[in-house]
Amino acid sequence: MQIQDFINIIEEWAPTSQAEDFDNVGLLVGNPNLNLTGVLITLDTIEKVVDEAIKKNCNLIVSFHPIIFSGLKKLTTNSYVEKTVLKAIENKISIYSIHTSLDNHNEGVNYKISDKLDLKNSKILIPNKENNHIGMGRIGDLEKSVEEKEFLEFIKIRMKTNSIRHSGLLNKKIKKVAVLGGSGAFAIKNTIEQKADAYITADLKYHNFFEANKQIVLIDIGHYESEQFTKNLIHDYLMKKFPNFAIILASTNTNPVNYF
Repeated sequence: MQIQDFINIIEEWAPTSQAEDFDNVGLLVGNPNLNLTGVLITLDTIEKVVDEAIKKNCNLIVSFHPIIFSGLKKLTTNSYVEKTVLKAIENKISIYSIHTSLDNHNEGVNYKISDKLDLKNSKILIPNKENNHIGMGRIGDLEKSVEEKEFLEFIKIRMKTNSIRHSGLLNKKIKKVAVLGGSGAFAIKNTIEQKADAYITADLKYHNFFEANKQIVLIDIGHYESEQFTKNLIHDYLMKKFPNFAIILASTNTNPVNYF
């Protein structure tokens, strides 16, 4: 099997056509005509991930985030992006990014978060204008209403984080919950319009928390933390398609954020 054959299966599941216009998805590095030796699944492609691919004889890395996002004008060792791409090229390792192709998938990134939080009757938060079967975010209901602090503790356990930033608590129970993995400030208005009690996302800035306006509890759990289970989602799907092939979940922790 060639690398391109494997990519074809990925794109049947999460077509590049459903990615956001600003994004950089698809095969970013490498020769699609090489024979495939193994696949390493990761959230981010960094130099240590390439090292892991070399060690495990994987010549294709399937990454959620794209290592090349804006244009590269040179390939030296001056940045982590250049170092990573250069090492991949030198070792004939291809890199594929799935990113917003999977963000927009009806059973993609946010479906996985909803599942982790046991949300019931969930649906797409912001449907695509041309195809309402895909879109950003998800919104659903908890099985029963819970107190705000109890809900925050529940998130810590389910999303494996000890650090949560949130807007002011409203002293009312949480029932309807919206989620959006990664940077989700753009959807605050949508969550309020859809009467969500809480919105779980990441990368909220100082002034974004004012947008809660005593109408919703905004919960920032961190970018990595919100998307950490995405690589499991990709791995599990591809394992069903290729149960007898070497598809390996990367063990490298790619979270660049440290907590004290």
